[in-house]
Amino acid sequence: MMSSQQNDRITRVGKGTPAGQLLRNYWQPVALVEELPVQRPIRAVRLMGQDFVVFKDEQGRYGMLDRDCPHRGADLAAGRLEAGGLRCAFHGWLFDVDGHCLSTPAEPVGSTLCKKVRQSAYPVVERSGILFAYIGGGEPPAFPNFDCFAAPSEYTFAFKGLFECNWLQALEVGIDPAHASFLHRFFEDEDVSESYGKQFRGASADSDMPITKVLREFESPEILVSPADYGLRLIARRPLNDTQTHVRVTNVVFPQAFVIPMSAEMTITQWHVPVDDENCYWYAIFTSFGAPTDKVQMRAQRLELYELPDYTSRKNKRNHYGFDADEQQTQTYTGMGFDINVHDQWAVESQGAIQDRTREHLGTTDKGIIAYRRLLVDAIEKTQAGEKTLMMIDAQQAAHLTGPASIDGIGPADGWDDYWRSSDVKRREAAPWPAPKA
Repeated sequence: MMSSQQNDRITRVGKGTPAGQLLRNYWQPVALVEELPVQRPIRAVRLMGQDFVVFKDEQGRYGMLDRDCPHRGADLAAGRLEAGGLRCAFHGWLFDVDGHCLSTPAEPVGSTLCKKVRQSAYPVVERSGILFAYIGGGEPPAFPNFDCFAAPSEYTFAFKGLFECNWLQALEVGIDPAHASFLHRFFEDEDVSESYGKQFRGASADSDMPITKVLREFESPEILVSPADYGLRLIARRPLNDTQTHVRVTNVVFPQAFVIPMSAEMTITQWHVPVDDENCYWYAIFTSFGAPTDKVQMRAQRLELYELPDYTSRKNKRNHYGFDADEQQTQTYTGMGFDINVHDQWAVESQGAIQDRTREHLGTTDKGIIAYRRLLVDAIEKTQAGEKTLMMIDAQQAAHLTGPASIDGIGPADGWDDYWRSSDVKRREAAPWPAPKA
């Protein structure tokens, strides 16, 4: 049982909080590249309760500054891109991507005020369609050589969505292998050839069995959790008969990402990023080991649910997530449609803005969540003590962090562990791009 003080310690992320201090030591997704259009590449961003503005200057450099102008506090997100930086619309003060003040137009000739002013600036890098920023102190960690970062851009696709709840409960739904048999249960199987871009709708690898059938008919997986250099590896095993077993391998990448199978040829790497204590964005990179991703189709599929400019769900708590009682009786377990993002959103938002973990009773299937929370608490304690934490890696270490393997397939009941490992190797060797060996 967890106390309310312990729950606050691992969920609240404002400046100066223990969990917030930890998460600030890592690169955080702050925007999709597509959110900075050519016409006006400026975007207001809220991250862990702080307000920033992200922009791309005339030279093509990305920058992120505190959102309030250091002159009189006006909103820099309403500014103009010109003269080598971002100019405040209030008095014309101009700042470059490094926070240097380039101009204070209303000051007298010869004024040195500009040289004395510096806006807080933060490093920004683009990786696979996502802009990552670092708002911690000291040097940021290196990016691991994971598939989502190693793949050429034509083999990846990035998207995001808003959940109106705390980041931790949103993350925990993705590291819970047992929920899929109920939350994502469909009463009828669809044509798997029509499943491109849809999670839990295709066939498991090395079979023609729809994953919907596996989840529906084999609802009690054996869950195995093991430590990994990057966090945790989770395996959910569902024996189908005396000779076959379904194996699903997923991963927790510390501090707040997971890597899961999307289909036989595609994986999802997903981060849950706090906007503040009561809202978060999920950011995902879809990585294909087969054909280039059909970005147009995948984006169109997701825009059926998510509404721009803030990537908010059209199905939400204000319209009961589109619940339909007839559908719940005949088509889906939740009655909330066929998009599993809606199911996940209902599950985590229904727990409250910040889940009250003092009232929960964990079971055997929650072993992945328990293991992750132990990693999180340990890392918070180390951060408070000024010690290095998991995935605070340098370039040399990053080069050797590859994969991680993420498989959904049906293999032999005996030797299933060898099966998923060999399936991963086989997929990498057949990839049209040089997929790093996991």
